[in-house]
Amino acid sequence: MRVLVTGGAGYIGSHTAKELARSGHEPIVLDDLSAGHRWAVKWGPLAQGDLADQYFVSRTIRDFAIEAVIHFAADAKVGESVEQPRKYYWHNVVNSLKLADAMLDAGVKTIVFSSSAATYGVPTESPIPEEHVKLPVNPYGETKLTTERMLGDYAIAYGLQWMALRYFNACGADPAGEIGEDHDPESHMIPSAIEAALGQRPYVEIFGTDYPTPDGTAIRDYIHVTDLGRAHVRALEHLASGGESTAVNLGTGHGNSVREVIAAVQKFCDRQMPVREGPRRAGDPPVLVAGVEKAERLLGWTAEYREIDAIVETAWKWHVAHRSA
Repeated sequence: MRVLVTGGAGYIGSHTAKELARSGHEPIVLDDLSAGHRWAVKWGPLAQGDLADQYFVSRTIRDFAIEAVIHFAADAKVGESVEQPRKYYWHNVVNSLKLADAMLDAGVKTIVFSSSAATYGVPTESPIPEEHVKLPVNPYGETKLTTERMLGDYAIAYGLQWMALRYFNACGADPAGEIGEDHDPESHMIPSAIEAALGQRPYVEIFGTDYPTPDGTAIRDYIHVTDLGRAHVRALEHLASGGESTAVNLGTGHGNSVREVIAAVQKFCDRQMPVREGPRRAGDPPVLVAGVEKAERLLGWTAEYREIDAIVETAWKWHVAHRSA
């Protein structure tokens, strides 16, 4: 299939584009490069432009004879969403609506949507099943949930086929070293710890050491970005074969604490990593772990990278090579 990948120059989008190409599909990346990187577009053409420009989006779908869409383009910083909800509703909800309209106008009715575990808010059970109540605690989570609901309504009214993939903590880098995570500033746990280990930031901060967990730090489900890419391809092919439209969690089904992640990074470092302990962040639950049975049953997908050391190793190699390039 010829697949439009919005936000395909970004971290998860570029890894998914590689997996699409490996599976025999052609990714066409739509990205304004405001957060993505031109060097990350390696497996198909780049249509550079703004998702908010509905004429540009419609023309791109038409000119490239697009058959399906994988939609990543969004703002994704929880704290910023609290400070600037207007930006998040425009970019994440309104632009998704424009994209869906452009698709339908062009007769394209298959979309895989990049959603988030933030749709659940603070969970009351672990692992978290897809049926868990959705009570987002920030505008970012609300915008993802609103878009999921819009896709569901469009499916009923217009026959849209959709799948929302709710990621837990995306991490790692392409094992072949072609692409990886490059945010500025960096806020994710593993690359932040690597930067501290390499002396590129003064310390890595632990937000909360008094959680009801074995070592007092928060536990998260870390899912390798290549596994995420594979899941998007499976979801696309599931829909193309007439499979049901639904939402699916993507994770490993087990978690690692912040201290465990820091210890994993420390193994690759020949200097003591500076660590600073701080208070909890508002809205951060003690444990976030994905229920993964639905992904296994529906998509035949399971995470191949299940150990934190193996995940960190791919990220470490990428950051060492990329930062010194």
